[in-house]
Amino acid sequence: MPAQFKKLLEGICGVRAPGPLPTFTVLHVVKALEVIARDGSVGRFRLSQELGVGEGVVRTLLKRMKDAGIVRSARSGCILTQNGVKLWEMLRSKLAGKVELGRSEISLGEYNVAILVKGSGSKVSAGLEQRDAAVKAGALGAVTIVMREGKLQIPMISDDASKDFPRVYQRVVKALQPQEGDVIVVGSANEKLAAEYGALAAAWTLL
Repeated sequence: MPAQFKKLLEGICGVRAPGPLPTFTVLHVVKALEVIARDGSVGRFRLSQELGVGEGVVRTLLKRMKDAGIVRSARSGCILTQNGVKLWEMLRSKLAGKVELGRSEISLGEYNVAILVKGSGSKVSAGLEQRDAAVKAGALGAVTIVMREGKLQIPMISDDASKDFPRVYQRVVKALQPQEGDVIVVGSANEKLAAEYGALAAAWTLL
């Protein structure tokens, strides 16, 4: 994803003077884009439920997204502008799939959400950056899986997940169909939304 798009999204939740530090992060911005794109239009109450934050936080978030030119108000609620649609399509070209997994051999919590990040395998070393980002976002952690040389590998853990973690392998391959150079990050938590934000935070480090 071009750096200017990532910078735009991160700028929405940046500090602005005068005013307090926002109580939302870029993860909430991305989640808001996803919900609005999925539903076509959405009101503040529904969005607050989807994002797991208060309506006051959503009000500020939407104002900043409007200022950035990616959403606008309509009778039915907030909708994406043309620039917002383009931005979401750009995100979707990189964050190309998301699926909730059940408990497995690599589970850290009750809920496990996997996100497919296209073509970012070269950015993965030991997977520690992704794990730490997930924890910072409120998850218990994240496992990073890379498709290298035709095999799903978990850095420092497994050179071939199909042999070492067959249930995980079957689930992610069937649901996300990774290709060479793709990355799958699995966020784990004891709450579904925390697991999703954990996976998204881990994925964000790879953009």
